[in-house]
Amino acid sequence: MPTPENPVSESPVSESPVSENPEPQAAEARTSRPSAAKTPAAKTHAPKTPDASRRSERSRRAIFDAALALVSETGYAKTTIEGIAARAGVGKQTIYRWWPSKAAVLLDAFLDLAARAAEEAGAAPGDTELPDTGDLAADLRLVLRATVDELNNPRYDAPTRALAAEGSTDPELGARFTSALLEPQLNVFARRIEAAQAAGQADPDVDPRLATELLVGPLHHRWLHRTGPLTHAYADALVALALRGLTPRA
Repeated sequence: MPTPENPVSESPVSESPVSENPEPQAAEARTSRPSAAKTPAAKTHAPKTPDASRRSERSRRAIFDAALALVSETGYAKTTIEGIAARAGVGKQTIYRWWPSKAAVLLDAFLDLAARAAEEAGAAPGDTELPDTGDLAADLRLVLRATVDELNNPRYDAPTRALAAEGSTDPELGARFTSALLEPQLNVFARRIEAAQAAGQADPDVDPRLATELLVGPLHHRWLHRTGPLTHAYADALVALALRGLTPRA
């Protein structure tokens, strides 16, 4: 706390007869002295330490949004690390410090996009099971129609195509793309079919993974190669055809 540069010294008490009760004089002397408690104190504020984690999260989010936007607007081939950095408002060294290539940036951006979409849809973390209403055909139609909608959505179309193409020539990226995106999706289909088998609704001798690929394989083939319109009617037809092979044998 600041103190006066020239503290006031105690003035000598004038010589006078000492009263029988000296307390009032002592009290008066005390009140005549400056009180440090009454001296206004200057307010000091400690400087705030920047939150590095929040700054990094803002940069990461800006980079993801920039990568997804550029791929959708200009295509994967014309998207560059420099372009992503400029769009995100960060230095390109920031990107290289976190990712080795633009494909790696795009993959993490797409995974983040999928996680945000699930959150917006109200899905709980880890809630990756297909619906099980007891009607296998209805459940599969519901999910395949949703897949059709997602693949036709420009928000997902360009990034997914870019990752599929790049993953076919980059083994490391392709393996990560498969393990992070494709395998979890295939596994939830397989588990739903296993549940149908346990309930007597599907042939127990059918390989659930093979049945899954019969459902989603043609869907992705038509989308990737544009061999025909990707519609709800097409998804329903796939389900009907696949369930013929899944029907329990008498």
